[in-house]
Amino acid sequence: MSSSEGAVVEGATAGQHPVVEGDRTALRADAEDGGKQPWRIVLRTLTRLLSRYWTVLALVAAWALWVRTQQLNQIVAPTPAAVFGDVLGHPGAYLPDLGWTLLNAAVGLTLGLVLGVTGALLVWASPLLSGLMTPMALIMRSVPVVAMIPVIARVVGFGITAVLTVTTVVSFFPVFVMAGSGLRAAPAATRDVFTVLAATRLTRLRLLLLPHAVPAVLVGLRLTASTAVLSAMLAEYLLGTHGLGLLFAQSVTFMDPARAWGTALVATVVSVLCFVGARAAERLGSARFS
Repeated sequence: MSSSEGAVVEGATAGQHPVVEGDRTALRADAEDGGKQPWRIVLRTLTRLLSRYWTVLALVAAWALWVRTQQLNQIVAPTPAAVFGDVLGHPGAYLPDLGWTLLNAAVGLTLGLVLGVTGALLVWASPLLSGLMTPMALIMRSVPVVAMIPVIARVVGFGITAVLTVTTVVSFFPVFVMAGSGLRAAPAATRDVFTVLAATRLTRLRLLLLPHAVPAVLVGLRLTASTAVLSAMLAEYLLGTHGLGLLFAQSVTFMDPARAWGTALVATVVSVLCFVGARAAERLGSARFS
């Protein structure tokens, strides 16, 4: 009897699965590879992040080099270490105002989304409303946000209502345009099928136009998700309400540049995260309704 056959007999006698010596070696190699797998995953993840976001690291390095070479005072431009140290060392100074800004942005974005889709449906349903709403939307979009804020504050009052109104107005136009475009994007052949079947306008809207408009509405959501945060912050800064805008104004007033730059950094990161989340929602919706 050979040695491998003896190993098989021993394994069978012991009541275990018969494993030959070559199989033991393979299992041992697999175990060693499995032990190294977490490090490979970490290394692969770091490589992917560096290849995708190396520009951010380069920007931070250029910022630090610029402050050092120009020998700028901390009041003029703080170093990245001072800014990141303030954000990470004092999170309680940012979180309450960040919550207010996110709430204002979320409510304003939701209202803008609802009003934009509703406006697009009204324009689709009535040529008269199309001639009335489309020019008004274009005029509102042409006016800079900074110029609208004092007017809106005089109309609705100075406070959170004005901030929500500004965020809603900013979020309305992209969703209105994209939703109207989506309602008109149904294929001609499919529209002809509904015409042959004598489908009513409501049936055509429910079964054909709205499903084709969902990806376009999600594009509008992606376009406005990040600007809603910045618009809310701008309104808070000018109107003196709660939020990151007020924190930024107070930091500038009391000569705390690290806190001011940290507020801008937090707003930028949150805006990017909102954009990434909206883009993920767009991909899921497009895959579902395309």
